[in-house]
Amino acid sequence: MNEIVVGNFSFVVLFSLMLWSWVHPFFPGLRAFTRVSTWGMFLANLSLALLLMLRWLNSGHFPLSNLYESLIFLSWAFTSIHLLCTTVTSLPFLASITAPTTLLTYTFAAFSLPKEMQQASALVPALQSNWLMMHVSIMILSYAALLFGSLFSLIFLLLPRTVKFQTGVPAETPSLTSEGPLFKLSPLGETIDNYSYRILGLGFPLLTMGILSGAVWANEAWGSYWSWDPKETWALITWLVFAIYLHTRLTRGWTGTKPAAIAACGFVTVWICYLGVNILGSGLHSYGWFTA
Repeated sequence: MNEIVVGNFSFVVLFSLMLWSWVHPFFPGLRAFTRVSTWGMFLANLSLALLLMLRWLNSGHFPLSNLYESLIFLSWAFTSIHLLCTTVTSLPFLASITAPTTLLTYTFAAFSLPKEMQQASALVPALQSNWLMMHVSIMILSYAALLFGSLFSLIFLLLPRTVKFQTGVPAETPSLTSEGPLFKLSPLGETIDNYSYRILGLGFPLLTMGILSGAVWANEAWGSYWSWDPKETWALITWLVFAIYLHTRLTRGWTGTKPAAIAACGFVTVWICYLGVNILGSGLHSYGWFTA
């Protein structure tokens, strides 16, 4: 089966799913819409997985050796997290967030990157290691979870205050809320806030494992666990941002706007770590950079 055919099919599925998800909120009572969204996301997940497997067969190595392949993997990870969330609880507008995010990521990889960057090539010596599958896949999965959770925080921040909070209602435990005793999270605001917290709680340990496995791999490849490479530095910054977020949630009991603002900062740092440093074109991770 041709990669181009599967890739085009993935695009059509994601585009159709995005349109469907935008119609869904107008019919909240129809469960058929939710089932179609779930099955559509499952189909997108399978098509992206098939695309990765075809890439693996054609290249002869795990498909995470360049920016194009990592973006396809990131798109697949977005759909996987969506399906994981639907097994826990049902959120009517979940697909309206996941579908466009996945579509934009896939479209950037398939239609914006130069053709030469989309071609499979032989692995450079540093990547010819079993650590490639473990380290890079865990890092991309962590990026997907952190971006997904941070996106919920951004949505929370963009909601009108009257939607996020019930005003004039004392919080049950004023000391455990960052909004003070005069405001309490509304059901919708609490749902979005909890979703963000749970997904970020999944992404943080993945990021931690990814950084640790990368350090071990770096020691094997270059003789040093840490070299302050731009990608390593921004990975550490990202880790610190989300460590602060979880600290405020777990030990300070913050909910609402303040932790959401921290997560929103994390949304920016993840993209800088993943794509931003690629523009610089130097460092030990140069195999994935735009100028490579």
